Amino acid sequence: MNGDWLLRGSDGRLSVYLPSGDAVLCRAERAPGGPWGTPRKVGGDQKLHPVLAVGQGADGYAHLVSWRPTTNGESGLVHSTHFRPLLAALDWNPVGHPDKKGERTGTPAVAVDAQGRAHVFVRNKGGGVSMLAQKEKGGWEPWRDIEGRDVQGGPVAVTGESGRVEAYAAVPGGILRWHQEEPGRQPVLEETVKAAVRPGTLHALATSPESTTVFYTDDAGDLCAWRPGGEPVALLPSAGSGPVTAVRCDLDGHDCTLLAQRSASGRVAFAAYPTQEESAGAWWTESGPRLPVDALVSLAVDADDRVVAATLSPSTGQLLLTRRKDEPGLALEAWREI
Repeated sequence: MNGDWLLRGSDGRLSVYLPSGDAVLCRAERAPGGPWGTPRKVGGDQKLHPVLAVGQGADGYAHLVSWRPTTNGESGLVHSTHFRPLLAALDWNPVGHPDKKGERTGTPAVAVDAQGRAHVFVRNKGGGVSMLAQKEKGGWEPWRDIEGRDVQGGPVAVTGESGRVEAYAAVPGGILRWHQEEPGRQPVLEETVKAAVRPGTLHALATSPESTTVFYTDDAGDLCAWRPGGEPVALLPSAGSGPVTAVRCDLDGHDCTLLAQRSASGRVAFAAYPTQEESAGAWWTESGPRLPVDALVSLAVDADDRVVAATLSPSTGQLLLTRRKDEPGLALEAWREI
């Protein structure tokens, strides 16, 4: 999966999205902070490949993108919109292929601009990145090759506090950045930074009206942070080998960035620090049971502004969740299966 798969909807309910066989499932709270409903299939009966990209707009709507098999060993991308967790999502809508036709080219990413238009990014057969954007009044613009080369792993996409969409991708020895200069404009490749990035570890988070912070693990095993216009800094040794996730939240009256990662011991490790103040330092604290090697972690803030963490193991289907307690610090409730 690519993107935050634990989301708070426009009605305050939390939901999770997970690939399951040849489908995507959604589970949602019946009421904010209340019990969870049973899994429901998203987007109708279209058979999918086991890959999912998730993005969310300021309106709270979830945008989902996956690959589907077509004919003769070929595949195409499909998109669905989920307006509210307890409503049925729209059927999967075919949106084509970055190279017109062919097999899957990589894991897609999706971000949603301030006008509610989804932007889909995916590696193309040439090793660069192609993009597809929704029109303001319905339908889709044509696929566009937005350049780049030797992209490793899937790109990541994020919407800045400005409402403009950005995308990032790892290449040998560096990170590429695409950015919208104005709302509605095509993102352009405008910055490259030297960085020894482990493919599959990028995560982007809007951290101020002007800036996005990109987190990644480097070849030395450190978790690093980079903001465009500056140089990467090593924040702390990574807790494990998998991807990190991040969310901004209020901790005791301070704007903080909370990081989470499956640790080498198999538990979830958390670290928090004042947003954009990497020099303040951070350290890991582990929580919860040991998880399978394939377990994923996602973070959100619920309707009561409490941090929520969820873990999902694709191999077992086990979904665990915890919330921050109503007390100082980052004390968490006991993890529970939902």
